[in-house]
Amino acid sequence: MKKELAGNDHDSPLKKKLREVIFGTETPAGRWFDLALIVCIVLSVALVYIDTVASIHHQYGELIYLFEWLFTVIFTVEYGLRLYCSTNPLRYCFSFYGIVDLLSILPSYLALFFPGANMTLVIRVLRLFRIFRVLKLLRYLSEGNMLLRAMMQSSRKVFIFFFSVSLIIMVLSAVMYVIEGPENGFTSIPKSVYWTIVTITTVGYGDITPQTSLGQAIAAFTMLLGYSIIAIPTGILTAEIGQEIGRNRDLRRCANCLKKGHELNANYCDNCGSELEAPLSESTSK
Repeated sequence: MKKELAGNDHDSPLKKKLREVIFGTETPAGRWFDLALIVCIVLSVALVYIDTVASIHHQYGELIYLFEWLFTVIFTVEYGLRLYCSTNPLRYCFSFYGIVDLLSILPSYLALFFPGANMTLVIRVLRLFRIFRVLKLLRYLSEGNMLLRAMMQSSRKVFIFFFSVSLIIMVLSAVMYVIEGPENGFTSIPKSVYWTIVTITTVGYGDITPQTSLGQAIAAFTMLLGYSIIAIPTGILTAEIGQEIGRNRDLRRCANCLKKGHELNANYCDNCGSELEAPLSESTSK
């Protein structure tokens, strides 16, 4: 972002001002621009959503269509301005935000030649990711990284767990297919797999139900098994998060008395009172 705002010395004052407003969030104009953009994105996505309601589409379809084109024009102008004032337009085009910005306006134009393509306007919801930059939530990504590391640490345990659950599902599916059979809705083993997954996850759609006494007994066992299974991955991830928090605390060592294990938001050592260095995630974000 700093490289994007730096620009070149030979850029025109207008280009520099646009870059400061569009790509920056430090100035009042930049903040207002981003907030206005978020409002437009939310409204455009809301229009796409409510337009799928038949009664609303029948009554207000033409008005919604006009507003959709209004937002499309706004986003097209915004995209063009980003290309104009960007220090590296090609890099912006192929960045995550650049691709999402382009995909958010293409459906409207494609719909002129391919009817029905405008239904993909719902991809505009991806533009809401810009709210992370507007509200500066990126400085809190350290917590997200901690969660990601915990998930990676527990990936092997979770894989073994799901593999074991898959074996249980396959066995129960085969048993239910043999016991109930096609006459009771279990027309195939894949259909039985569907029933077992729905039952073991305690969803219970009820579109397929066992009719025999033995089948109902197995179904009851599967339901009880499902409750115990659901708690296992939660416990694994919770334990890994606890360990990750402990490792992060160990990194916060007092330079004066060498005591470690301080809270992540602590500013002073609880042993000698010396000032602690800021966590790495905070120091790098400033």
